Amino acid sequence: MTTAVRIMEAARACLLADGYASLSTRKVADKAGMPLSQIHYHFGGKRGLVLALLDHENQLLVGRQRQMYAASEPLWKRYEQACDFLEDDLASGYVRVLQEMIAAGWSDIEVGQQVLSMLRGWFVVLEEVVREAEARFGSLGPFSPADLASLVGLAFLGGEAVILLGDDEWAARVRTALRRVTDLLRTLEEASVD
Repeated sequence: MTTAVRIMEAARACLLADGYASLSTRKVADKAGMPLSQIHYHFGGKRGLVLALLDHENQLLVGRQRQMYAASEPLWKRYEQACDFLEDDLASGYVRVLQEMIAAGWSDIEVGQQVLSMLRGWFVVLEEVVREAEARFGSLGPFSPADLASLVGLAFLGGEAVILLGDDEWAARVRTALRRVTDLLRTLEEASVD
């Protein structure tokens, strides 16, 4: 494992334990078992470190989504897999890191722009999937592929934020609502075959 990866893994653990506002590069260096100067050498500081961590994980997960949606499974099964991936991403801490950086971006324009750039990757994948659905099912009514991709992506982002608030009843509502889209897609796909 490279020094940069060790530092990012330590940062991830500290971020999950303490949140972005309380994240200390000193704690990260201690957790990684290396001098603080290595963080500054590799990442420039706290902001650069956390953005590098988020970017690294984001690239892996967007790649995972692209691969999953490129499969020949029915669209409803692929969407169902995306809901399963949400559970994996919550468990891994990725969602928490992402939401922490979204919040940090509200007061730090540079962070906000970098987070938006990362999120665009997710929306591009979703728009490609919606274009596939449009080709298979026909009209999307008043919605463009970009509109529907935005709605689905924002439903996941908002759902993630609500789940992280820790209320079991609301978390269950979010999970149920997101998974109901599977039923809608299945109905549309089965109707298009008939």
